Amino acid sequence: MIRHGGRILSDQLVKLGVRRVFSVPGESFLAALDGLYDSEIQNVVCRQECGSAMMAEAYGKMTGQPGVCFVTRGPGATNASAGIHIAMQDSTPMVMFVGQIDNRHTDRETFQEVDYRAVFGGLAKWVAQVDHTDRLPEYIARAFRVAMSGRPGPVVLALPENMLSGQADVPDLTTPVVLDTVAADVAQPILHALAQAQKPLVVVGGPHWNHKAQMHLQAFAEIQDIPVVAGFRRQDYMDNHHSHYVGDLNVGVNPKLAARLQASDMLILLGTRFGDIETQGYTLVDPANPGKVIVHVHADPDELGRVYAPDIAIAATAPRVVQHLACAAPAGNWADWTSEARADYEAWIAPQESPGDLKQEQVIKWLSDHLPDDAILTNGAGNYAAWLHRYFVYKGYGTQLAPTSGSMGYGFPAAVSASIEHPDRTVVCLAGDGCFQMTCNELSTAVQHGAKPIVVVMNNGRYGTIRMHQEKTYPGRVSGTALANPDFAALARAYGGHGEVVNKTADFAAAFARAQAAGTVAIIECHVDEEALATGATLSAVRDAAMAR
Repeated sequence: MIRHGGRILSDQLVKLGVRRVFSVPGESFLAALDGLYDSEIQNVVCRQECGSAMMAEAYGKMTGQPGVCFVTRGPGATNASAGIHIAMQDSTPMVMFVGQIDNRHTDRETFQEVDYRAVFGGLAKWVAQVDHTDRLPEYIARAFRVAMSGRPGPVVLALPENMLSGQADVPDLTTPVVLDTVAADVAQPILHALAQAQKPLVVVGGPHWNHKAQMHLQAFAEIQDIPVVAGFRRQDYMDNHHSHYVGDLNVGVNPKLAARLQASDMLILLGTRFGDIETQGYTLVDPANPGKVIVHVHADPDELGRVYAPDIAIAATAPRVVQHLACAAPAGNWADWTSEARADYEAWIAPQESPGDLKQEQVIKWLSDHLPDDAILTNGAGNYAAWLHRYFVYKGYGTQLAPTSGSMGYGFPAAVSASIEHPDRTVVCLAGDGCFQMTCNELSTAVQHGAKPIVVVMNNGRYGTIRMHQEKTYPGRVSGTALANPDFAALARAYGGHGEVVNKTADFAAAFARAQAAGTVAIIECHVDEEALATGATLSAVRDAAMAR
């Protein structure tokens, strides 16, 4: 059957099981929009390409299948680059289609012409341009395969407008099923090494996890009686109430957990790349001299030995290996080591009072205690997230959407995507005033598509993280970190949502109940004292300490 390129594209996406795409329309891919018209694929139309890319990335995190994004050429594509960066650093499968100029005019600096291989070559797993209509199925099938293989990540496909409007008679292709298998005795070398250890730690992270893997991980921890640590922004990989969960390796890591990581004599790294954040800039574990046995399990063999040279390297997905570990007999006794680590974690999450009438630690504890266990929490970047990471207790897999790349603006688009994907679940976005304003225009997208996340905006009138570093380095010399903010509650109402302001901790619970009852997107603006700089420090204390040096 002869079809135009846009129809071939949409038919191929249907064949690959795509249910939803995120886009900002452009004249460069009109044929693709026409192809989507007759398909059953939902097109979530966003307000800016950054938001659409972040929503697609969040979809990839939630489903394990490539999130699909359509953007137009030139500024449309560059606007979306933040989402590509997040997908790469977070190992999230994603495919971004970019409308491109007529390929017969290449290298003339045609209107909005961009060399996408040059622009995205260092950000994506693979970047290509489809110049012939009859090769669309080939390229699209390969894009999905690359996005899912090994260490998942983003793929960028440029689609020249004349190629999309061209016609061809070509069959659709399917992506072959690649079996995730490991040898039956894969657990034996790990257990043999574990039997020799005095102070082992398990660190989990990376892609491919699911509810079943969480159960296997917890069974493995119980049988071996060893402590499990979550990588940066991967706390939902294990029930935080579990007796063997001992914390996460984040920016503001528990000092006792950091010391325990240094003191350990064996690390079992399951799926995580074990990078900069987890190791505090590679200071907690020296890549040149780790001083401990390292077992590294990762789906991409190129990641094994990339930074740390493992004593045992296994190229496989972590859930597949954990499935075998969960069936193994005990290799030793680490009960005291584990219980001490758990006690350190429980002491760490006891709320430490911050200044002001609105206590962030109490707000987060209330959310942790009262939200349904399957509620989805999202966030971007900023000091406000430190309260979330320290005090929220995650109960199940798939309840956290957060960028390990540290990208601001991510939380709200991710929350919109989550609410569309899971309309029956509570979705809460925690945001700072600076973080939220980077993508708050997607309020319109939420209303249009029936998304109803509740956004808790911690408003301190500044870029808090940069202000903290500024006070540490140049105390008292405030430059470029103050913000002039809108009335966030009024902004929500202007878009047709629910909005209100909270100034005191005691008023938060009732405000949240009203936001839930509203049944639409909602903003709860929490006014935070400027002294509340971090979970363990005030602005004045940080400044005074810096001035005293």
